[in-house]
Amino acid sequence: MFFFKKSADLPTPEQALPGRAQPLPTAERHFVNGHPLKGPYPDGFETAIFGLGCFWGAERKFWQTPGVWVTAVGYINGVTPNPTYEETCTGLTGHAEAVLVVFDPAVISYERLLKLFWESHDPTQGMRQGNDVGTTYRSGIYVTSPEQRAQAQASKAAYEPALKAKGFPAITTEIVDAPVFYFAEGYHQQYLAKNPSGYCGLGGTGVSCPIGTGVAA
Repeated sequence: MFFFKKSADLPTPEQALPGRAQPLPTAERHFVNGHPLKGPYPDGFETAIFGLGCFWGAERKFWQTPGVWVTAVGYINGVTPNPTYEETCTGLTGHAEAVLVVFDPAVISYERLLKLFWESHDPTQGMRQGNDVGTTYRSGIYVTSPEQRAQAQASKAAYEPALKAKGFPAITTEIVDAPVFYFAEGYHQQYLAKNPSGYCGLGGTGVSCPIGTGVAA
């Protein structure tokens, strides 16, 4: 990832980069399992979107999880339309790096994905994740239904006391209705499968989240 000093403040629409009207080209299929990144997805499958720091390592966490059908990395909850990676790295698009997760709810529940999300990073760090500093690395849950919002908020309420008991500050994770997810460039998709020794700054708190332990039959 890029290593230089970044602002901890999100840009205003006036400050944001202009972007472009057309989507960036990206990979058509998942490098690991061959499924189409942009669909069509199987009937009955659901979509979840999470931001938990550098999306290279975050995506690997999810594609390795049984019940997850396909994953993709991209940019979300910013101002600039169709941003490039280099543009997001300036902090002037407002986006967070995020992972799109398409899953089979008959195999894995959304709650179980939330548990993986919470335990795979430190959601108390604000505009950073470990040594990765900047607004692009903020923690976020981008919900795609009212049911997801309710479960996300309940999971936060359950996890925060567990974190505070271990000396961590308040959770800074944003929980918002999912805006447009912009697929990142092809070389970022499943990056750590293509580059097994590549950078991954992801690290959890070591505190277990007391939700989502059940898997649907």
